[in-house]
Amino acid sequence: MRKRKPSPSPEPSGREHLRGTFEQVPELYDRARPTYPPELLDHVAAFGPRILEIGPGTGQATRGLAARGVSVTAVELGARLARAARRNAPEAEIVNADFEVWEPERGDFDAVVAFTAFHWLDPESRYSKAVRLLRPGGTLGVVETALVLPEGGDPFWREMQEDYDAVTPSPDNRPPPDPSEVADLRVEFEQRAGLVEVEVRRYRWDVVYDADGWIDVIATYSPNIARAAEVRRELFGRLHARIAARPEGRIAAHYLATLTTGRTIVPPGGAKLG
Repeated sequence: MRKRKPSPSPEPSGREHLRGTFEQVPELYDRARPTYPPELLDHVAAFGPRILEIGPGTGQATRGLAARGVSVTAVELGARLARAARRNAPEAEIVNADFEVWEPERGDFDAVVAFTAFHWLDPESRYSKAVRLLRPGGTLGVVETALVLPEGGDPFWREMQEDYDAVTPSPDNRPPPDPSEVADLRVEFEQRAGLVEVEVRRYRWDVVYDADGWIDVIATYSPNIARAAEVRRELFGRLHARIAARPEGRIAAHYLATLTTGRTIVPPGGAKLG
């Protein structure tokens, strides 16, 4: 009898639904997700002594900022993720709340930052809420992380498209972009947030994974968590077999973190701190 291939699941949709999927895999998220380059954390820590972090997850960036002497208040939506963040960054204040409705006792933060989390907030209010919590001259810093395929990069990222096309066919299936094709938030910072001194910095680094390690990473991606279990099993099985069949049994994941920063305007006669 011919084995029936699982039908592709509908594409997961809905910001509210997808942003809550990470709560299903907090320990795996903590173990598998990559940390950030030290030079990126150094730059963010220099924004000021009081930093508000939006969506810390299990604390991949929080612990690095706290270790640099920064006073961090981090607001995490998921209760299980927040518990892991408290374990990983005990020096930080981890608040289990929805940032979109949470209000601090003091709102004059030196910086409000988000590491690969800002896009989960309501696009109609995320800038106004973040800017409102800054002191005059304070900094908004948003890091967006992407897999990229630089010139000379690992060919796995093109080869694996066969597996995605076979299991989850979609016109959106394509290899990661060249680093030069990754957009930043400069225009939104200037036009929607009304920030000044807007700057963009980019940080490139590689992480080597074996088959188990890479499957752990993609098992924490919200679209994969939301897929039908049989579709996820077939996709992960194909990718695992492809990596394990390589002579070295490993792949190089090419990451790009894009940090967009901007300052709030200092009122006439006001003193800009920091």
